Amino acid sequence: MKILIPDSTDIDPGDLTDHEVIRYPAEDPVPPEHADAEAVVVWGAPLDVLQESARRLHRVQLVQALAAGPDSVLKAGFRDEAVICSGVGLHTQPVAEHALALILNLVRRLPAAAQRQHERHWDPQLGGLQPLHPEDRVTTLMDARVLIWGFGAIGQHLADLCGALGSQVTGVARSPGERGGHPVITPEQLPEHLPGTDVLVLVLPHDPATERALNRERLDALPQRALVVNVGRGSTVDEDALVHALETGSIAGAAIDVAAQEPLPAESPLWSAPHLIVTPHMAGGRPIGAVHLLRENLRALAEGGEFTNRVDRS
Repeated sequence: MKILIPDSTDIDPGDLTDHEVIRYPAEDPVPPEHADAEAVVVWGAPLDVLQESARRLHRVQLVQALAAGPDSVLKAGFRDEAVICSGVGLHTQPVAEHALALILNLVRRLPAAAQRQHERHWDPQLGGLQPLHPEDRVTTLMDARVLIWGFGAIGQHLADLCGALGSQVTGVARSPGERGGHPVITPEQLPEHLPGTDVLVLVLPHDPATERALNRERLDALPQRALVVNVGRGSTVDEDALVHALETGSIAGAAIDVAAQEPLPAESPLWSAPHLIVTPHMAGGRPIGAVHLLRENLRALAEGGEFTNRVDRS
């Protein structure tokens, strides 16, 4: 089987010795001489490049995306006969790690400390004797009430990390119950839980049901000490409402690794919003276990088995 592997991955062709493996530039469409490939791995290609590759690949049977969210692959227009699989699970540890870093940055007031360092000012209000649980701000993850909206692999791993630091973690998913030892509620139950939340983390995918899921009404329901972190998709947050909440002080701070428009335009009010940390979609970018996932799906393709992370195209 001819398999196309982008040069943006570290998948070793030597790990796929039973196949003809061709490495292609991720930033360019698939070369015409390889338009007969039966499988293609997608990672880091712009949408217009993907669309051209989709037009050329007239025999492709498997499109293996390494991104957890296959939005652009679905938009590209690959032939209807092709099975599309996502990279869900490949980014669990790095994204959860980044989310925890953003939470701790906010909780431990590191942006303020960095600003004082720039000013060469030893601020006694940041150091010295401090209350453990003041009413108006979150100063530690010990006993903090953390709500993680989007409770798949990443959300559950982050829940374990926060739990290890003493947090009381609740997940939010479509079905209530318990996952990984943590209680899970549904979005319909958010009005009961948001007023008591210290840290709200979003790990939501992009789809019509999650469009601006964190809106002004839900932001207003959070207490003033609350912190908001988004490592899912930028479309899941009403950015105007987030800026308003930060400017009016209705929440204490936020951190986003994603934005509705990326790269974030220089004129975006998010850049200057108070108490907001912005990182440039850097939480993931390091798929872990990609070759194992690819092997599993190549085996499913050859033997007629069940695909891992198959995306519903209906």
